[in-house]
Amino acid sequence: MLAALALVLATTHTYAAELIQHTVLSEGHPMAVWEKSVANAKGQILLHHGRTWSSIPDFDLQVPGEELSLMDGFNEQGFSVWAIDARGYGETPRDASGWNTPDKAAQDLANVLDWLADRTGETVHVWGWSYGSMVAQLTAQRYPEQFRSLTLFGYPLRSGRAYSDPANQTEPARAPTTAEAAASDFIVDGSISDNAVAVYVREALRADPVRSDWNQLQQWNALQASAVTAPTLLLQAEFDPLADTQSHAEVFTELANPNKQWVVLAGGDHAALLETPRQRLIDASTAFMQWIDQ
Repeated sequence: MLAALALVLATTHTYAAELIQHTVLSEGHPMAVWEKSVANAKGQILLHHGRTWSSIPDFDLQVPGEELSLMDGFNEQGFSVWAIDARGYGETPRDASGWNTPDKAAQDLANVLDWLADRTGETVHVWGWSYGSMVAQLTAQRYPEQFRSLTLFGYPLRSGRAYSDPANQTEPARAPTTAEAAASDFIVDGSISDNAVAVYVREALRADPVRSDWNQLQQWNALQASAVTAPTLLLQAEFDPLADTQSHAEVFTELANPNKQWVVLAGGDHAALLETPRQRLIDASTAFMQWIDQ
């Protein structure tokens, strides 16, 4: 139902390619992978969503009269785009444990990248948002040969922080998601229309009615910028409360590949990919990808 709705909405957009849903097995688990491809693509981009919401509300939001889909924006720049729903998100079910973990998520991303490389014959640009940026980095550290480049946006890592599981975390909470949570990232007045926020809330609750559950958070402690050898773009929105400038500076300094950039998106917050800085975010991302391909 979600795939059919997204397809109908996507086809009303000036630049929209057909939205196609694939199922890719990762360690035997079915992963939903979404595709919007263009002819003679300049490259392949794989998107990984954040902690709370899945790919369609985040990356292919269709609002009549507005251009907010990140997938459409990358298509317009000549790139084919793919997006993964992690375990327990969107059209990807939970596994039997009910939990996602950093290691599972990184292995799932690596397996999807294998599938995508076989399908397209190309190494992929991986673009991660929020928790998805951490998943992308962990995967890049372990499988560097699968990355044409790495983009970290809304990167929430704090330098010196040690991750651990909350006490007494025994069973997944499976808590219902809320409209308040869906709207919580939009904090800069005037950066997005009230109608677009309402559509985002509706589509987020439709795609992800139950909050996904994570454990084994100590696995994030394996993140180490000096172990990232792929060309890396660090995107930071000016008012993103999760993006700490001092931590970003340390990460940027330690990144091992000299092909790296750090771009600040003026006027944006954690949801800048859906707000007025959206086009600059798209331009910065694709310019970096094309720069490293020269």
